[in-house]
Amino acid sequence: MNSKQFKIHGSSKIYGNSIVGKDTVVLENVILGYPEHKVLTEILKKDMEIEDFDFPGCNIGPNSIIRAGSTIFSSVKTGKNFKTGHNVMIRENTQIGDNVLIGTNVIIDGNVKIGNNVSIQGNVYIPTNVVIEDNVFIGPCAVLANDKYPIRKKYELKGPVLRKGASIGANATLLPGVEIGEGAMVAGGALVTKDVPHGNWHSVCLPEYRNYLKILKS
Repeated sequence: MNSKQFKIHGSSKIYGNSIVGKDTVVLENVILGYPEHKVLTEILKKDMEIEDFDFPGCNIGPNSIIRAGSTIFSSVKTGKNFKTGHNVMIRENTQIGDNVLIGTNVIIDGNVKIGNNVSIQGNVYIPTNVVIEDNVFIGPCAVLANDKYPIRKKYELKGPVLRKGASIGANATLLPGVEIGEGAMVAGGALVTKDVPHGNWHSVCLPEYRNYLKILKS
């Protein structure tokens, strides 16, 4: 589907009342507005085709690029200049600001808030109930968690909060409920079990960085 306002590859699918912003490009095998679970359940109950069911789709802001193989669920809204890598999945009720990059193979599991000027590199996992403020960087293969007691007991799922300007290094793991302060940095490979104060990246760096940090502080 092509128009003067946007371009959508013929192999892509658009479901629900989805909106595609001006000057947006949607590449091969993309799915926009895929029905979230409660909508899909209703469709199955009524024995209808997805294409024939009226439900909220997704809203993709202007001047965006959605690369091949990506799936964006219903009730997702993105700002302008939104870009994905390949094979991204963004689930329902995710709100994304302007100038955001979501890298290849990233999974965002829904009910997530992402601010402006955020860069999320490839193979990152972001669970439900995460807040990512403006100007945050998340390095490749980082994992955020939201369940303290998987399987063993009930726990209100609570993901990490990443404040403005925070940077998360490659392969870092952030446990449920931790807060990464404004401007703080988490080193690559770190396991973060406690809150990190704003602007303080010493406490979560790997041991091999510590001597270097002492030199910087002297």
